[in-house]
Amino acid sequence: MAKALAQFTITRTGEGEYALHLEDEDGETTEFTADSEMIEEIMDTIEEQLEAEEEDLLADEDEDEEVEEDD
Repeated sequence: MAKALAQFTITRTGEGEYALHLEDEDGETTEFTADSEMIEEIMDTIEEQLEAEEEDLLADEDEDEEVEEDD
């Protein structure tokens, strides 16, 4: 079962290198290293996911408005 993310930090450790610290709901922290390309990929993926979610919400609102208009 997936644990809930409580907090995270991203720290620059060198030229184009970063440390990601992910802390779960139990206070356990896991550290990852990533280069700048991976950080950009993470950012892009999050942005794409949020945009898709927003589009789904807007589509649901449009459907709800159509149903109300039919009543």
